[in-house]
Amino acid sequence: MTLEAASHTPGSTDNRDVWVVIPLYNEATVISEVVSGLLPDFPNIVCIDDGSRDGSGGIARAAGARVVTHPINLGQGAALQTGFEYALERGARYVVTFDADGQHRVVDAVAMLNRARAEDLAIVFGSRFLDDRTKPGLLKKIVLKTAVAATNWSTRTKLTDAHNGLRVIREDALRRVKLRQDRMAHGTEIIVQLGRTGLPYSEHPVEVLYTDYSKAKGQSLWNSFNILIDLVIR
Repeated sequence: MTLEAASHTPGSTDNRDVWVVIPLYNEATVISEVVSGLLPDFPNIVCIDDGSRDGSGGIARAAGARVVTHPINLGQGAALQTGFEYALERGARYVVTFDADGQHRVVDAVAMLNRARAEDLAIVFGSRFLDDRTKPGLLKKIVLKTAVAATNWSTRTKLTDAHNGLRVIREDALRRVKLRQDRMAHGTEIIVQLGRTGLPYSEHPVEVLYTDYSKAKGQSLWNSFNILIDLVIR
């Protein structure tokens, strides 16, 4: 892997102990907007360019992120693990995991981080099912709810949204995470590993934006099916 340093000077002096980790694969259309939207609140952003073929890494760097490059596509779990190690090596107190496709809201990430600090929580999981802001569609909702039930059964947790990519993880919990699942099953794996820490956690209501871009790519529903498939074959 190779590292490309950012030249951007963030405008915010807050959250210097936080790194936002973004797995990145062929999101050239939206990644600049995602990074620029985060920078006012999160000066430290690292995108793990997981073998993109569309110049996503260079665009993310130009927008102000650090970029670590996987020469080949290793999968989202591997990208997250690389990002976790990168952040820990740079003294991160908290890591925020954030998707590259524009479906997460910065305001939710800020609220989750503030809650982690205020309530001394080691993990805050985002949940699209704790309020009615997110409109996933009936089929996607059924698939996601089935995945939640399967994950809760296999991990003995009681989450309402087990595969939401927006999370806040404190350094002591993060050091116990070693992801080995490279596909969508990493979402279950991270819950298992975080649950074993015994550290305090909670869920926080977030809105997931199903944009024209994500719908055009077909990734929303397809990712949900991938989660179910990986749960079955694990």
